[in-house]
Amino acid sequence: MKTYNEKISIYHGMASTLAANTTSNYIPLFAIAILGASNYQVGLISSIPPLITLLMTIPAALMLNKAVEQKKLVAFSVLLARFVFLFILLVVYLPNTIAAWTLLTLIAFMSIPNTMANMGWQALIGNIIEDHRRAQFFSDRNRLLTIVGLISTLIIGIVMRDATNNEWAYQILFAIAFGFGLLEMYFLLRHEEGQRLQQTKKNKAMNWAIFKDTHYVRFLIVALCFNFGWQMAWGLFNIYNVRYAEATIFWISMFSVANMLAQILSFPLWRKWSEQYGNMRVFVWVALGMATSPCLMVLSTNFIYLTLMSVLSGLFVSGTILILFNLLLENAPKENRTYCITTYNVLLAIIAFIAPQIGIWLLETFDMTIAMNISSVVRFSAAFGFLYVWLKSKK
Repeated sequence: MKTYNEKISIYHGMASTLAANTTSNYIPLFAIAILGASNYQVGLISSIPPLITLLMTIPAALMLNKAVEQKKLVAFSVLLARFVFLFILLVVYLPNTIAAWTLLTLIAFMSIPNTMANMGWQALIGNIIEDHRRAQFFSDRNRLLTIVGLISTLIIGIVMRDATNNEWAYQILFAIAFGFGLLEMYFLLRHEEGQRLQQTKKNKAMNWAIFKDTHYVRFLIVALCFNFGWQMAWGLFNIYNVRYAEATIFWISMFSVANMLAQILSFPLWRKWSEQYGNMRVFVWVALGMATSPCLMVLSTNFIYLTLMSVLSGLFVSGTILILFNLLLENAPKENRTYCITTYNVLLAIIAFIAPQIGIWLLETFDMTIAMNISSVVRFSAAFGFLYVWLKSKK
């Protein structure tokens, strides 16, 4: 039976999922179809949030440590982030010369409270959910929220299927996202926050000894290579779907629904295989599967074909989500695990900023097919890198 905080957290997660699903899938489409954004600007939509996260990590941690009640700081951060949607709603009234850049500026500003909210939620949930309940709680919560996201995306696609080039459709979505943001704040404040443990020992800011652990360093290099190949195609996928395939709101929604449905169905399989064969061995196959997505996607602009490609992508994205962080925990030395995780996340944020820009540069310098194929090659290389790390660990 779920506790009070667990129930409230699930309600908060539903509101958060609905707020995200009414915006994240459609902002690139809004930027291209309504604001006339360039490929470079579309790439920045993916690159700006991780850059802001990188810059805000330390200030956010300091503010959270000083907060008497973390839930109030997190709730205020969520409200501020969702309030930005009301300004994005008005961007359509600006001249085309500045509209896209204004959107990017608002995304950058929104990423500041989002960083605070994400870090604060992690700290808050860690304090109010008991250790022995976390595995079951997060399993139930994630499965339920994925289903909620799938249903909401399907409804949006059907209701607004003929409104791809209408400004009002996006304005309605942004207004709805703000409404769900108010629900997020409400449910965050309903949590019963326990007594936080005060840290008595001041740790060093960084322990460079982690880079003497060759096993961790090998994993770190290969994992960052994989993430580089993965994330350099994020902006390319958006551009291909909208500019090349000319997908509408309906089909963008269908691609997302197909991806989420594949994730829901494949999560149990990856969990079973990772328990049976080991995380690293299974992730070699996950990385190989991820490598097929970019090079196969550019073979056709047929919507049915692209929907099937979304299913294929979802099958391996679920494996990436499920296994990659477990691999980090496995390969990080226990005595310095916190430093290893922090280092990984900081370097990952840098990769997440640079990689989409490299993808757009390849598109502008060569063409879409070459850019996608290079992404696949990098992912293939990372797959063999994981195989090498696994073989070394066996020895």
